[in-house]
Amino acid sequence: MSQASRTIASPSTARSATLALALELLERPSVTPDDHGCQTLMIERLERIGFQVERMTIGGIENFWATRGQHGPLLAFAGHTDVVPSGPEREWDHPPFEPVIDDAGFLCGRGAADMKGSLAAMVTAAERFVAAHPDHHGRIAFLITADEEGPAIHGTRAVVERLRERHEPLDYCIVGEPSSTRQLGDVIKNGRRGSLGGMLRVRGIQGHVAYPHLARNPIHQALPVLSELVNEPWDAGNDFFPATSFQISNLYAGTGATNVVPGELEVTFNFRYSSEVTQDQLRERVEHKLAAHGLDYQLDWTLNGEPFLTAAGELLEAAQDACETITGHRPALSTSGGTSDGRFIATLGTQVIELGPVNATIHQVNERIRADDLDTLSRIYEATLERLFA
Repeated sequence: MSQASRTIASPSTARSATLALALELLERPSVTPDDHGCQTLMIERLERIGFQVERMTIGGIENFWATRGQHGPLLAFAGHTDVVPSGPEREWDHPPFEPVIDDAGFLCGRGAADMKGSLAAMVTAAERFVAAHPDHHGRIAFLITADEEGPAIHGTRAVVERLRERHEPLDYCIVGEPSSTRQLGDVIKNGRRGSLGGMLRVRGIQGHVAYPHLARNPIHQALPVLSELVNEPWDAGNDFFPATSFQISNLYAGTGATNVVPGELEVTFNFRYSSEVTQDQLRERVEHKLAAHGLDYQLDWTLNGEPFLTAAGELLEAAQDACETITGHRPALSTSGGTSDGRFIATLGTQVIELGPVNATIHQVNERIRADDLDTLSRIYEATLERLFA
């Protein structure tokens, strides 16, 4: 632990095993895809309480899969040790990788909310649960990667494929993503929308703006169909998902000169889609519209994740009851936000939820969460284990 952490942490927080581990993790500048020794810290703690650990280095990415127990359903805690870059350090109140607990009681540092705080809470929850129930029913696992904030190819996605090949069941999974909105435990993410991206290139004929009859402007050709795509009602959503949305994120054409008709237009777009429509249906509808407008185009698709939903089940009930018992309020369910590694785990038929700290400052300068929330989060994780396996 750094001198800054020891100096600013109060005596009460310094005694917290969860906060002590969080501070150790936060001190390590594990900017994606570098784990920077975070997983070793976790592995050492888990091995001491009887977990069997399998390190999986895939495509240069560090991951591990750890299990404890022999029989019964399996619950995995899933998360990532990599963090996004800090941005300009001069804009931080404290250096981003010298974590502190400030005078207002906030734990500050890159990764505090997303998601090293959750990792610490998971480990200490497992430690207390195993100490109280050394012969517990069921199996407990950890699925940890250093490739979530980056391409997410050789991390959880790859580990899940290995588990699938081995026919290893994974019944329940708690992903430690920061799900809470205003206070800890007010929201559980019980699903996520699908994400389908497209790169559209519309080919025209470059020419002089004074002689448009000798050119073909791809911008002018594409505008009508782009307007249709933006205004198309793709579906109406359902009780768990909002209506599918289409968003253009980048649009580029031109040579930089004001008197040249461009020869090509590039459009990057993304669907965040509900379970009411499939990726194949979205692709077909888009391509049908493009063809109807007679465009000369190339379209490349990227599926970032299918929608998944845990509408009910033992895990969701246990986690909601645990939150209500520990915090005094029952969490709402939500499928909003971006993608997470839960999308890979759900393909195993697993009940997946996301439960973690308040997400107000994730990826921002001065990322922070209430320090006391980590001990509360650890108790929620422990109470969930109690309801499933005690």
